[in-house]
Amino acid sequence: MAIFLTKDSKVLVQGMTGAEGMKHTRRMLASGTEVVGGVNPRKAGRTVDFDDRAVPVFGSVREGVEATGADVTVVFVPPPFTGAAVKEAVDAGIGLVVAITEGVPVHDAVDFTAYAKERGTRVIGPNCPGLISPGQSNVGIIPADIAPAPGRIGLVSKSGTLTYQLMHELRDIGFSSAVGIGGDPVIGTNHIDCLAAFEADPDTELIVLIGEIGGDAEERAASYVKEKISKSVIAYIAGFTAPEGKTMGHAGAIVSGSSGTAQAKKAALEAAGVKVGSTPSETARLVREHLRR
Repeated sequence: MAIFLTKDSKVLVQGMTGAEGMKHTRRMLASGTEVVGGVNPRKAGRTVDFDDRAVPVFGSVREGVEATGADVTVVFVPPPFTGAAVKEAVDAGIGLVVAITEGVPVHDAVDFTAYAKERGTRVIGPNCPGLISPGQSNVGIIPADIAPAPGRIGLVSKSGTLTYQLMHELRDIGFSSAVGIGGDPVIGTNHIDCLAAFEADPDTELIVLIGEIGGDAEERAASYVKEKISKSVIAYIAGFTAPEGKTMGHAGAIVSGSSGTAQAKKAALEAAGVKVGSTPSETARLVREHLRR
């Protein structure tokens, strides 16, 4: 089992013929993802060779869906065009859109995430590393070799690099799915969405939640854990040493006064029964101790 992404997912890559799209399409294919096509109106009708695989390029997402039955798309297009790319995928009936692009204007993110939600499409991102269900499919920029086998841990994270670190440190145990939701102020899928999905997944035994300073997403997740989650949750919050009023890494990672501090988030999670590691390595140790018990 996995959440959102399975071995049966058929993936289109919007922006596949660009430098980032080419690089990560090759990596997705190498990790077993069923990439069925790319989208570029100016290069429609061509194919692109990736080692031993020729991938067709379509003029629109709808053409790609009609030709291949694709149900997932990953977006590698510049920030000014990301909103239009997501809406095009939604209008074509895609069920899952993974928006990798960093620097998307907040107004655009508000617009296209609402547009997708109204029409039943899940958006991961923007400004995210994507998601992986090890042994099944990998969509985005997560290095597949850090989680070579399926396992019992479900991971939801705001941070791409911390996603990679926790997956690497716990690679011998393995993951059911790992979802990098992105750290922008407005994102399509949040911690709570993933917590609910992992709670419903019979193959996820324990959930790891990675948060960071800024906003109140982690506090809201803590309330949800207390009310709705029966599985054990272990967390890490990045940003204990961040100075007030300074954006740290992500556009949403900014502390103003007492709002959005790492300490407040840690306190809320611990009050909900969640163990919180002080470092990523300590968090991994807490996971190991729990699973040994």
